[in-house]
Amino acid sequence: MKRIAFFCIPAHGHTNPMLPVAAELVKRGNHVRFYSFNAFEDKIRAAGAEYISCDAYLPELTEQAESGLKKVSSTEMSIQDIRITLSMDSFLDEEFKTFRPDVVFTDSVCFWGKLNAWKHHVPMVVSTSTFAFNQLSSQYMKNSLKEMADLILGLPRVSKELKKLEPCGYHVNGFLSLIQSGNQTDSIVYTSRHFQPFAESFSDHYAFVGPSVFSDAVPDKTKERPLVYISMGTVINDRPDFYSKCIEAFRDQNLDVIISCGNAIDRSALGTLSDNIQVYPYVNQLEILSKADVFITHCGMNSVSESLYMETPMVLYPQTNEQKAVARRAAEIGAGIVLKDDSADGIRSAVLEILNNSAFRKAAKACSKDFRSCSGPAGAAEFIENAPHSSDGIDVVAELNKANGRFQFIYWCTVIAAVTLTRFLIGWKYAWITGVAAGILSNPIGRAVQKRNYASIIRRIR
Repeated sequence: MKRIAFFCIPAHGHTNPMLPVAAELVKRGNHVRFYSFNAFEDKIRAAGAEYISCDAYLPELTEQAESGLKKVSSTEMSIQDIRITLSMDSFLDEEFKTFRPDVVFTDSVCFWGKLNAWKHHVPMVVSTSTFAFNQLSSQYMKNSLKEMADLILGLPRVSKELKKLEPCGYHVNGFLSLIQSGNQTDSIVYTSRHFQPFAESFSDHYAFVGPSVFSDAVPDKTKERPLVYISMGTVINDRPDFYSKCIEAFRDQNLDVIISCGNAIDRSALGTLSDNIQVYPYVNQLEILSKADVFITHCGMNSVSESLYMETPMVLYPQTNEQKAVARRAAEIGAGIVLKDDSADGIRSAVLEILNNSAFRKAAKACSKDFRSCSGPAGAAEFIENAPHSSDGIDVVAELNKANGRFQFIYWCTVIAAVTLTRFLIGWKYAWITGVAAGILSNPIGRAVQKRNYASIIRRIR
């Protein structure tokens, strides 16, 4: 039997996939102590884990902080994570001394879990609730100007907070070390290698276990007419405007609609519903998806995984950077289409396109088969029990960085030579133009060379 400490941020999308893993570990005779928050207490106890409340350590939020968290600001979330870590410092020091965990299993963005594993020298396994991201797979995320501004302008504030960690014994090698996992970090990812972008670039320290769900249900699409399920998740779900458009799109259509809108919306604000439309605060999503023919989704990783697990193609309506990455991958495998026109006519057209084209359903079914062949919570539990892990394979990212470094050196040496030659043969005016052109072209040329180098490395290791 092992003593395993679980840590997670107060978010359903991050906590839910950890619960089946906790239940499996308990079933195998391990002692799981789950440090979480009161909103998740019943679920954690139902999984058989020991629940430890951390609500007392949540800081009071200013209006600015609360607004930033609602907008999923990376700066605000990072600052609050650091402050929670400091607030929990003495408490967790005592917990690690008395519980003496053999392994820490922590959400990838739960700073207090990661930092205390490092501080107390306990083997750590990271729970990755979305795709595993590195310099390759992060290409699937395209930051908006607003998100870029938030990251750049917020960095001084985050750096100031990070300095407060050092006196408490938390040694941080820069902000990126807190939010990224390298190829030497034991990590569990709740998807398959096939669905993970650039899966070959991740070492054996990564276990791609497939969706982590509490369900033995199998898809059953037999019914009189199509069922459309709509949900915007549990974070950015205060969208009465979008739900109203969906209601208008499907009013009196020959199909049934179920909308799960959370508690943030007053049901009466959506007006009178036609007989084929039902609205609930919450539903058993897996049960609904097992019957649904189309899922209109915000593209959270859990929702997309559950949809594909139940063979349900999707209309993809991402709201955040990570959700856009998930949407892009789901569209790539042919299991959904991105909603570009969110008017009532656009929503109706997207749903009808999926209903009338069996290719979407076939792609979702193929992905379901792939997901169900993964090791699931049992594989995750075994991986955690056997941590820390080692890997004898080639570190693809390290090899790629070496190749990219060589290219950059050769490229800029060539540029300097070209600028110098132009200066002597034609003049400074044209030398300046040559330098600017080289700078503009360096990014697309670098990406093309990186793609070629990556393909070469993958061929070599196969």
